[in-house]
Formats: sequence, structure tokens, C-alpha cells
Amino acid sequence: MRFSAPRSLSPEPRRRQPRKSFTFGLPSDDEDYDSSDESQASGSDSEYSSSSSSSSSASAEYETDSEVAGISRRPARGRSAAEQRYIEDTIASIRLRTRHKDPYEEWQKQLKHDSLATARREQASIRTQRHTEQTQAEKERKERLAALHRKQMEEVQSRLSSLELQRKAEEDKLREGWKLRDKRLWERIEAVIKVEEDKVRAKLEAARKIQEEAERKKREEEEKRRAEEEERKREELERRLKKQKEEEERQKKAKEEEEKRKEEEMRKAKAEMLKQEENERQTLGLTTAEEDWRFARETLKKLKGGPMKNVKSNKELKSEWGRLRREITPKIGQLTNNAREINRISQQLVDLIRPRAGSDLYYACLSSLAKAILLQCETEVTAEKRSALPLVQVTINMLSTLPDFSSIFWAKLCQRAGPWPVPFVIPSTDVDGTKFTDAERRKALGYREEESRVEYGNRLCGIMRLYFLILFANVQSPLDKMFQMQRYWVWFARMLGEGQLLDSSVALLLMHTGLDVGGLDAKHAFGRQWIKMLGLLYEGVTTGFGGSAERLIGGQTPEGRAARVRVQLQVERIMTSE
Repeated sequence: MRFSAPRSLSPEPRRRQPRKSFTFGLPSDDEDYDSSDESQASGSDSEYSSSSSSSSSASAEYETDSEVAGISRRPARGRSAAEQRYIEDTIASIRLRTRHKDPYEEWQKQLKHDSLATARREQASIRTQRHTEQTQAEKERKERLAALHRKQMEEVQSRLSSLELQRKAEEDKLREGWKLRDKRLWERIEAVIKVEEDKVRAKLEAARKIQEEAERKKREEEEKRRAEEEERKREELERRLKKQKEEEERQKKAKEEEEKRKEEEMRKAKAEMLKQEENERQTLGLTTAEEDWRFARETLKKLKGGPMKNVKSNKELKSEWGRLRREITPKIGQLTNNAREINRISQQLVDLIRPRAGSDLYYACLSSLAKAILLQCETEVTAEKRSALPLVQVTINMLSTLPDFSSIFWAKLCQRAGPWPVPFVIPSTDVDGTKFTDAERRKALGYREEESRVEYGNRLCGIMRLYFLILFANVQSPLDKMFQMQRYWVWFARMLGEGQLLDSSVALLLMHTGLDVGGLDAKHAFGRQWIKMLGLLYEGVTTGFGGSAERLIGGQTPEGRAARVRVQLQVERIMTSE
């Protein structure tokens, strides 16, 4: 049996006429078959329309199965199961053929796409090369033009210089002529004036001699009368002084006995207090001023005799240490008061030093870092107080990040500032028992060579401002005990307890710096105890301890008097502030 499927009724664009049907058709016997066939064909055709372009062009002839089935209908008749299966297989084979994708066409399409991309890359490369060549040619043209301009400018400058020299020579010649004329004129004028002055001088000299003679006689008479009066007063004064001296000796003897009794009582009370303080320190883990100073000196000596000595004796380590030190110092000098810049430089320093942790080179780098910070502080902070802020932040970052930096920084701080960060009176012998020479003691006090006392005080103020700012800084994790806020209280308590240090005007300069940095914060932190401390300090700078002018802090030097006024004003400012 033969079946045929009709073509689509849509005409071609050129003919606008219906195409002839296929030689086989798909007749249906009843309407139910036709509708079910149309629904199946429409579902498959919608799936087919989303495939490739070649399939869509082929399916244009058969929009739906309803069109295929509706073109030529034959009289309805019953179909056998074999016929029905044959029709379905025929439709399925047609659909499979229309959905077929040709690999050659796909390869050709991809080849066109790759060729276009290659052509675009080559065009971009050629365009870039041409642009570079044009830029280079323009640059060479500008250089030639600039060279020509320079040459012309040099010729003009040379000509102008020769003209300027010629003009100066003419001016000098005229100026010399005028000077010679003025000189001769003034010589004649001065000769006339000198003659007149000699005449007047002779008259004045004669009058002066007459007046001096009269004054001499009057003075002799006055001196004779005064001598007699002074002799009388002297004898009366001697009698009064003799009587007063006897009374003073009696009072002095009584006062000495009273003072000895009080000193003995104070000595016993102080001994008991020191014993109690020693027990409390041992309980709380606190240290004395001497222990803090000895720790700094011992750390410094270990650093110099160990890591520093090993690094300097090894040529390779010394060269590497020099390179790292040259990288550390500029970074400290580049600091600005910018949080991002401070964090960037801090991270660079940590990345530079921390990989060498535990080695001799690591400790040598920590020493160089501490020295760079203190030197920058001596130069910058002494001139401008606000420049200490970025240094403080970098120092805190290093103290909280680099192991063992706290002890080395404390040792270098006591080396540059002497005993003042403790504070402490340096003994006559070093920690190893050797006696200090004058030069060694001056060096241990923090003095530089040929440094005056004023320069010394100003430099220490810059260093101690950095230290005080570290004590009051907000930190994410606690620092070493030498750099915690309670050290501020300890510093002032030790300072006011060392009479030998209080005789120096440097003590007043450093206390003024400390009050300027953290006096008000200490008032909020320590409360009434800090107010008592300020009261004792105020007494020492105004009336002297115990009301004695001999016990004024800072002594009687001009620097001490000026520093006392500044400390007094600082205490008053803190007490009147909320």
C-alpha cells in the first residue's frame, strides 16, 4: 500500500503559489484521529523549532501536522494496526531527518569565527605597533626641537651675559669716580670739623678739671663723715650680733636635738615602710628603681657582648645587618600622622625583622629599630610635639608584635636618657661591680659628647614625651609592665622621693612633660591619690617641702626657676579642669 504526505500550503516567496504535495499522503478516517495527530505534531514541531537553523529552514515547509494532514484528505476508512504503525514510523523518520545537524556546517561556522578573532588580534597588534612608532617619532621630533631651543637659548644667554658684563664694567667705573669725589669732599669737611672739635674739647677739659677738683674735696669730706658713722654702727652691730649669735647657738642646739629625734623616728618609720613595701612588692611582683635600672644595664651589656658582637665579627652578618638597618631608618623617618600609612610601615618593619626571630641578626635589628625610633624622637619631637603621635603608634605596634623588643627598647631608652625613665640615682659602680669613671658616668647619665645641660634637658623631654604617650595609649593587648599606665604613677612617686634628682632642673622639665601628656588622664584614673601627689609637687615648686626655700625643686638656677613656674601652671591647669 502506498501513502503520501502533502506539502505545506504556504507558497514560496517567488511564486506565491502552493507547492505540489508529496507523492504520499497521510489521510485520516475520522476527526478524532486528525485532532490527536495534530496535537502530537504541534508538540514535536515546537521542540523542533528550537533546534538548529538548518532544521528550521526545512520545517518551514511543514508548520504543523494539521497542515500536513489537512491538505489532501481521502475518504475515511479503517486502518489496520500495521498501517497505523507504518504511518507513525514514516512521520518519525521525517522528523529525525529534519532535526539532523551537519558536522561540516558546524566546523565551517567555527572556522569563520576563529578566523575573525585571529584577524582582529593581528589588526590590534599592527595598530599598537603603528601607534608606538608614531609616538617614538613624535618624541624624537620633540627632542630635536628641544635641543634646538636649548642651543638658541644658550646663545641668547651668552650674548646677554656679555652685555651685562659690559654694563657692570661701565657702572663700576662711574661708581669709582663718584666714590673718589665723595672721599675728597668728606676729607675737607672732616678736617674743618676736627679743628672746631679740638677748640671745644680744650674748653670742656678746662671746665672738667675745675669741677673735678671741687667734687674731690666734697667727696673727701663726705667719706670722712661716713667713715665715722660706719665705725659707730659697726661697733653697735657687733654687740647686737654677738648677743644674737649666742641666742641662735642655743636655739640651733635645741633644734638639732629635735631634728635628730625626728630623723631617728623617720628613719625607723621609713625602715618599717620600706620593709612593708618590699613585702608588698614581692607579693604583687613589682620591682624597685634599682632593679629596673640594673635590668636595663644588664640587657644592654648582654646585647652588646652577645648578638651585636657576633654580628659585627661576621662579615656576612654585618653586611646583612647594614642593609636591614638602611631599610629600617628611612621607614621611621617617613612616618606621618596617617593611620593607613602607620599600619603600612609597621607591617613592613615586622615583615623585614620577624623572619629572623631568635638569631643574632634579629636582636641586632631590634637594637637598630629602637635606636632609630629614639633618634627620630630626639630630633622631631623636640621641635614639634605632635610628631610624637605616629612614632608612639609604630612603637606600640612593634612592642605588641616583635618578641623581646620590649626589653631591648627599655635598655636603649635608658641608654639614651640615662636613669630618668626609671627614675634612679646612678651609683658609683656599674652592675658588674666596676667603678664608673667620669666619662663613663656622664655617658651612663645619657649625655652626648660636648652637650650642654640645656640641650640635654630638651632632648630628654622629647624622649620622655614618647615614653609617657606610650603609657597612656589605647592598646588591644597589654604591653610589658615597663610600658603600662601604672608606671606613670610609679615614675612620679619615685621622682618625688629622690631628693638628689629633685635638685636638678632636668627633673622639673621632665615632670612638666609628664603632666602635659597625662596629668589630666591620671586624675581621672587615680582620683584623690593623684590629687595628693599633685599637692606635694605643688608645694615643692612654690614654697618648698616643709615650707623651706632651700628645699625647692630644681634649685636656684635660672632654668630651675623658669621650670618651676611651668610646672606650677600645669598643676593648676589639671586641678581646675574637669
